[in-house]
Amino acid sequence: MKEFLRNNAGKILFIVVALFVIFLGYSLYQAPVEGIENRFVYLLKTYGYIILFAWSILEGEAGLIMAGLLSHTGDMNMYMAIFIAGLGGFVGDQIYFYTGRFNKSYVHRKFKGQRRKFALAHILLQKYGWPIIFVQRYMYGMRTIIPISIGLTRYSAKTFAFINLISAWCWAAITIVPTWYFGEEILIVLKWLKEHWYYALPFALLIGGSIVYYFHVMTKKKEK
Repeated sequence: MKEFLRNNAGKILFIVVALFVIFLGYSLYQAPVEGIENRFVYLLKTYGYIILFAWSILEGEAGLIMAGLLSHTGDMNMYMAIFIAGLGGFVGDQIYFYTGRFNKSYVHRKFKGQRRKFALAHILLQKYGWPIIFVQRYMYGMRTIIPISIGLTRYSAKTFAFINLISAWCWAAITIVPTWYFGEEILIVLKWLKEHWYYALPFALLIGGSIVYYFHVMTKKKEK
C-alpha cells in the first residue's frame, strides 16, 4: 500500500480534486436559492469549513479572505476557521514535500520547464535555512516549487512538518484576523469593485505582471 501511494500520489490527488469539484457543482445545482451569486453564498455558509480546508490545500489567500468575511458576518467561528485553514495549508505542503521525496522522476519530468525556479529554491534553502519554509507561503510563483524542492533534498521530514504546521497556522491567522476585523470596510470595497470592475482590472493585471516579472528576473540571475 505504501509503495502504491508513493507511485500514484499525483493520480490520487487528481481524483480527490475531481470529486471535490463534482461535489461543489452538484451542491450549487441543488442550492435552494436563485441566482449564481446567491448559490455561492449559500454553499459557503452551508459547507464553509469543508470548502475552506480543501481550498487551503489547493490555493491560498482567497479562501482565507472568504473565511475572514464569513467570520465577520457570524457564519463562521474565527478560531475554528484559522485552525482548519492552517491544517489545509499544512496538508497541501506536505503533499508537495512527499511528492518530491518519493516521486523524483515524476517531478523532473513534470516540472522540466521550471528548472530555474528549482535552482533558486535550493539556493534559498542553503542560504537561509528553515526560515525559507516559514515564509515560502508568501512567495508567489514559488509556493509549490519550494516544498517540492525541499523534498528532493535530504532535509528532515519531521523538521519540515513541524515548521510547516506552525507556518500554516500563522499564515491563516495573519490573513483571517485582519479580514475579520476590517470586514465591513472590505465588504464596501468589494461592492464598489463589483460595480466598477473596469477600474480594478488594470491594477490586478499590473500587480500580477510585476510578480511574474520579478521571479523571472530572480531565477535568471540565479541561473547565471
